[in-house]
Amino acid sequence: MVDGQKKMEELAITIMHNILEYLAVSEEEMKWLGSPGVASTALQLNSYPLCPDPNRAIGLAPHTDTSLFTILHQRISGLQIFKEGVGWGLVQPVTGALVVNVGDLLHILSNARFPSVVHRVVMKEAKQRFSVAFFYSPPAYFNLDPLGLSFGQIPLYRSVTVAEYVGRKAKDLEKALTSIRI
Repeated sequence: MVDGQKKMEELAITIMHNILEYLAVSEEEMKWLGSPGVASTALQLNSYPLCPDPNRAIGLAPHTDTSLFTILHQRISGLQIFKEGVGWGLVQPVTGALVVNVGDLLHILSNARFPSVVHRVVMKEAKQRFSVAFFYSPPAYFNLDPLGLSFGQIPLYRSVTVAEYVGRKAKDLEKALTSIRI
């Protein structure tokens, strides 16, 4: 499992580095990225038991992840994402593919150019569903400021540490982002 954790961290660093390059963030601003033991990671194994009537079961309520992003592996369908004006859409599993969900911390860092993904899990099949989620975040003391702003572009969010934002989200799940909006 240690080797798998290391591979997931390497993948997360690569994804984050590419995102920060896209946002035109300087090397100085991304110096924390890839430093051993600096990022906060968590691996979550999810099991949704066999349900004889999946239409009557709730898998996981709608939410956004707090992390920068979540890398998810799923084999059985059930993950849905919400898109304004469209509604809920099923994310079909693809053999050998991973799903990357943008979380609130990346939403803040990117000044909403990478919006948080509202998602849920519904039971669509009468089978047991397993998924593996890898959450990637900067350290708790890291100061979140919108990065890569072009000349004249104003930040949408005030500066906040990861720890402060996590505390806000724990107190009021649905209003955490709006509570730090400028």
